[in-house]
Amino acid sequence: MRTIGTRTVLYLTIFLLSLISVGCTSVKYEPVKLLPAPRHGGVYVVAHRGAHIGIPENTLAAYEAAIEMGVDFVEVDLRTTRDGSIVSIHNKDIDSYVTNGRHGLISEMTLEQLKQLDIGSRIAPQWSGERIPTFEEILEFCKGRVGIYLDLKDASVDKVISIVNKWGMARQVLWYADFDELERVAELCPECILMPDPGPEENLPEIIERFEPSVIAAVWRHYSQSFAAKCHHAGAIVIVDESGPACWQDALTWNTDGIQSDRPAQLIALLERRTK
Repeated sequence: MRTIGTRTVLYLTIFLLSLISVGCTSVKYEPVKLLPAPRHGGVYVVAHRGAHIGIPENTLAAYEAAIEMGVDFVEVDLRTTRDGSIVSIHNKDIDSYVTNGRHGLISEMTLEQLKQLDIGSRIAPQWSGERIPTFEEILEFCKGRVGIYLDLKDASVDKVISIVNKWGMARQVLWYADFDELERVAELCPECILMPDPGPEENLPEIIERFEPSVIAAVWRHYSQSFAAKCHHAGAIVIVDESGPACWQDALTWNTDGIQSDRPAQLIALLERRTK
């Protein structure tokens, strides 16, 4: 029986490895199994501060509008009041939310004081009386209807987790927070979904090794095709905070998994057109 020479074995090995390499480049990474499939064109749509064009941001009205248009997630900014309540508001003070000239830090006001503020009139008369919602009110409102993209501005991880668990929504919430806070989330709530943001692309290996995340966040100024590819190679999806509609085509060309936008309705329309 004829034997195969060493050189032949070497050539066959190289040939097989080349086939494997080519095959790997054509195989799409496996999307994260923790989340339901995106509703529009295979891309998750995140409504930044809710659907807030013409509607007071971070309010139940903005979240309702986002749900009605069919987004996958609404972004919720969390801050803590003087008496320990967790509310959704982006800025650290109320100065730009009211029309009566009142001033004050969220951290120095009680929930009762904040609930007295009309933060809708500055937008339009029809939103008169719209109030700052608590995190609990938002979860009750959104449970089973839409996911939560949680931006932990100034709130206790322990307390927020207790609220999330109370409503049984650990798998509906993506956690965007500082690295140390994410470590605490992982410790207290292993089923919670961490979403670290590495900042510049050069930091990706560190956060991938540290968290082994299923979801990675990015901001547009640090984002690129290679950023997305590295996330996918690590088995993670990537959700980018866009810089406006002008960047959408690049994001989609780079196989971006999700886009956080101030114009979710416009983004959904684009995704639907691409699908057709």
